Amino acid sequence: MQTTIANPPDHILMYATPYCGDTRRARRVLDELGIAYEFIDLRQDPAAGRLVEGITGGFRSSPTILFPDGNVLVEPSERELMAEVEQLQAAGHTLAKAAQQFSVA
Repeated sequence: MQTTIANPPDHILMYATPYCGDTRRARRVLDELGIAYEFIDLRQDPAAGRLVEGITGGFRSSPTILFPDGNVLVEPSERELMAEVEQLQAAGHTLAKAAQQFSVA
C-alpha cells in the first residue's frame, strides 16, 4: 500500500516491529543502500501505534515507512522500497547516509 501524508518528516521514519519478516527485509534494503532511517518500535511506543493505525485505516502494519516527500509505504516489497529511494534521490532529496544513523531500536 502507498499513500501520502500532509506533513512529512525530514528523514525516513520506519514504524515497525523488529521480528516482522517484512521489516527485516526493508531494513536490509535500506542498510545495503547505505540509507539512514529512524526505527520506531511499535511495541514500545503507543503513540506510534496510533499514528500507524491512522495511516493504515486501523491496522498496525509493519513496516509503515514515512518519507521526506510525503509518500508512505506500508509493507513494501523490495522493489517498491528501492523505487521510492530512487524517486527521492532523483527529486533532489538528500538522504542521510547510514553513518549518520538516527536512533535504532
